[in-house]
Amino acid sequence: MALIGVLRPGFVQMRVLDMPTAVEHYTNRIGLHHVTEGKDGRVYLKAADEFDHHSIVLRRAESSGLDLVSFKVREDADLNSFEKRIVEYGYPVDHVAAGEQPGIGRRIGFTIASGHRIELYAHAEQSEPKPRTHNPHIWEIEPHGMQARRFDHSLLYGPKIDENLDFFCKVLDFECAERVDMPDGLLAIWLSCGMKAHDIAFVKHPEPGKLHHVSFELENWGAIGHAADIMTHYDISIDLGPTRHGITRGQTIYFFDPSGNRNEVFAGGYTYYPDNPTRTWDETQIGKGIFYYERVMNEAFLSVVT
Repeated sequence: MALIGVLRPGFVQMRVLDMPTAVEHYTNRIGLHHVTEGKDGRVYLKAADEFDHHSIVLRRAESSGLDLVSFKVREDADLNSFEKRIVEYGYPVDHVAAGEQPGIGRRIGFTIASGHRIELYAHAEQSEPKPRTHNPHIWEIEPHGMQARRFDHSLLYGPKIDENLDFFCKVLDFECAERVDMPDGLLAIWLSCGMKAHDIAFVKHPEPGKLHHVSFELENWGAIGHAADIMTHYDISIDLGPTRHGITRGQTIYFFDPSGNRNEVFAGGYTYYPDNPTRTWDETQIGKGIFYYERVMNEAFLSVVT
């Protein structure tokens, strides 16, 4: 499949309350690597299986949560064409100069109906550690912690997700792989820009701009079990799991970083193609959709956000 336009999730910037404990969590526990620290104190992390400069940005703040989600596009010229389409849709676009984050080229940014800041960029320098491209090993640096392979996706909470669905599909050329419809309207959407079951998801929520979780891909179901062992050994606060989703079919554990931001480790999930029909769930089976084994809704999982 020839990917054009928006390729994939690039990086997220999260707010944390204490930087040393956050770095310890994301590097030694989840298994990311420290790339660099900016003059403003932001810390840049990545998984060893990622080529680009970083995928996680941590910013010290007085409240936890999400600053932005950024997607990588194929070419610099795509930024110009997407800016035109975004402005025509009705969203103001601002510009972030190259180098505002180390290793990242110019970005365009805008705020969507749910109150979240989304950015697009085309250029990213590579950084170590990264996969070799000539006679490569399976891994160059021995995996550690939960052995995260990449930043996979984010789930965001906010109002007007009907407009988010319309915008992502009409303007950014995403597809809706899965959705939940309730008697009073749309509850949740899972959107894909490639061949994954989802690259970003939204759930309807009265407060704008909220983060439900940032997810990291693991290799398989066995790796999910290993991650659970890590969480128990280090007394990491577990929200739910190990379990499985009916929606996306992914295997999962939800847990919290020291600042209260929810993380997920995720494996599996179906392959998505743009000509696939949207999978739809309703209120009669939503429990099984979210947690396939338990088959019931969990109020804390649905309501706790940062």
